[in-house]
Amino acid sequence: MRMSTKVLLVSAIALVAAGCSRTAKTDTITAASESAATSPTDPIESAMSAAPRALAEGATIVTAAADGSMKTLREGKNGWTCMPDAPNTPGPDPMCLDANAMKFVEALTAHKPPPTDAPGVMYMLEGGTDASNTDPYATKPDGDWIKTGPHIMIVGSAAMLKGYPSGPQPNTKAPYVMWAGTPYAHLMVPVS
Repeated sequence: MRMSTKVLLVSAIALVAAGCSRTAKTDTITAASESAATSPTDPIESAMSAAPRALAEGATIVTAAADGSMKTLREGKNGWTCMPDAPNTPGPDPMCLDANAMKFVEALTAHKPPPTDAPGVMYMLEGGTDASNTDPYATKPDGDWIKTGPHIMIVGSAAMLKGYPSGPQPNTKAPYVMWAGTPYAHLMVPVS
């Protein structure tokens, strides 16, 4: 997301955010237009830029510390949690995640096995940067930073990963598996 792993999979995961996919092209364009106007110095606006506005407005907003602890900036009411940009990565990477994705991220940061029967969704409509596509705990790039444009992540279901490419330098303009071969493998799905 590195709140010890990209600050909770970027501040979190990664992670890392209602609705499993974009339902209308206008939603994507609206979210991109709204996020372009956000201020990186306002953590609430940064966090909200990760997901469609209708979802982000009802989400809990948290920040994550390097030790994994979280501070709530705003209580939400829709079961989603959004986190602002992780300042220790080279690009913007705020995220919004649902409750199942939060369990995945919590397991990741605790170095414990994640749930395998509870698929979760994370929005990262500002895009994201990762030090490695193969090592979930990398703190420095193992090559170039992996830069992915606006995307959603689907976590918590190894069965859905079959047939998607993976590797150290994936084509980030098409769906791919991040951290393949680890318990934290998940599907990255670009949206635009």
